[in-house]
Amino acid sequence: MKTKNIGLVLSGGGHRGVAHAGGIKALEEFGIYPNIISGASAGALVGALYAANYSPEAIKEIFKKIKLFNISRLARKKAGFINVETFYDFLLDYFKTDNFEALSKKMYVTATDLVNAKVNVFDKDNLIYPILASASFPGILTPVSIKGTLYSDGGILDNFPVDPIIDQCDVIYGIYASPIRKMAAEEFKHSYNVLDRAFHLRIHQHSITKFKLCDLVIYPKDLSKYGLFNTDHIDEVFEIGYQETIKELKKKFGTREYSKNEYASPQLP
Repeated sequence: MKTKNIGLVLSGGGHRGVAHAGGIKALEEFGIYPNIISGASAGALVGALYAANYSPEAIKEIFKKIKLFNISRLARKKAGFINVETFYDFLLDYFKTDNFEALSKKMYVTATDLVNAKVNVFDKDNLIYPILASASFPGILTPVSIKGTLYSDGGILDNFPVDPIIDQCDVIYGIYASPIRKMAAEEFKHSYNVLDRAFHLRIHQHSITKFKLCDLVIYPKDLSKYGLFNTDHIDEVFEIGYQETIKELKKKFGTREYSKNEYASPQLP
């Protein structure tokens, strides 16, 4: 029987992206091992680590080591507070071969081409700089130069990148770690509060229109109470992703018995 291609779409979400790792843990417990992954921002990092054969628990521990606001990472004469390129050596510890071809699963990383105003999808050659570009949250992290073009956060134009894998997969699972929290009117005290809200609402609305392209989307709304750059709740966020995915998989399949799961698959090497 032909092996089914199982796709996994991972959104951005900052440190809330560790919920993706919790979701992957749950998928594996149901015998679901995605072999084609598309990710934006934090989802690009989680997806690439998973494609490099790091376990969900190992990915969680890696997230605990990511310290953004360190004086050694401050940008100088660049468009952002934190120089994202200072994380290159950190990631090189985990991706010993800085190349997409070294991954055990097919991986697509989206980033926003600031110069040409479009989404670019990376899936070959160097791996780390596309990941850094995809995760470069505008205004906080500096854009990344790749082959003469400047790139920023993949979530700006496509925070839920289904398109790169839609024609290759027999089934697609998505995990969305960028929920929008309800805000009180008194929170809009400054113009930047309104601008920030408008920016995230636009991204959110564009993302949820793509949910219908997936066979199942896990959308942990409880993540809305955690900040993009809050590193104090990694374990809780991981558990939210895990529990929400278990809940949705039980709704869909009703059991963890792999034989009853049409898209269960043996773990790929």
